[in-house]
Amino acid sequence: MKKEILIGFGVGLIAAVFGLVFAIQIFGKSDDWSNVVASAIANGTLTKLMSIGALLNLGAFFLFLKKNRDNRAKGVLIATILVFVITMIIKFMN
Repeated sequence: MKKEILIGFGVGLIAAVFGLVFAIQIFGKSDDWSNVVASAIANGTLTKLMSIGALLNLGAFFLFLKKNRDNRAKGVLIATILVFVITMIIKFMN
């Protein structure tokens, strides 16, 4: 059971990172990722990009629910909550 939750947690974190990369590619105004991230930090839009990136977790969550992998879906939910907490910390620290 714990192994299934950890697998879901890993999938949730990977999906959030891939979603962030996709958001940077779509909404970024430069081909250099470091410039886009630095610009997002300066403009205060990094948290918005992180939130958009976390939307991929929605697909992973419902996919695991459809396949009756409830513990993996719990792991994705935990990863999403972690991304939320990190996003709020970043938002209120700036």
